[in-house]
Amino acid sequence: MIVAGIGCRKGVDTAGVLAALDAALHSHELDRSALSALATTSFKRNEAAIFAAAERLGLEVIVVEGADESDETLTRSDISRAVSSSSSVSESAALAAAGKDARLLGPRLITGAVTCAIAVSGASA
Repeated sequence: MIVAGIGCRKGVDTAGVLAALDAALHSHELDRSALSALATTSFKRNEAAIFAAAERLGLEVIVVEGADESDETLTRSDISRAVSSSSSVSESAALAAAGKDARLLGPRLITGAVTCAIAVSGASA
């Protein structure tokens, strides 16, 4: 399973989400067809652009409850921690949604107002 975790500033547009997603996938030599799902935390459950991007890609959005501070995240954002319960929304969401044996392919990538991290688990790991 390959999951793209998405974090963003409030009110981003769908094009911004897709641009961040494409940049993160490209950095790992993947394309959109490799994705199993998008993920975000409950803090971002009302960001329409995340869901619109998933719909455009034919993917589900896994909303992760309680994706908090994790020793497994590769980056830490004081801003993210101040406004949510996570120091990296995109990394935490990707790891939690991809499952127990998930690992990040690398640190989150920041594109404009959107962050994206890619996690893999199972046969994709």
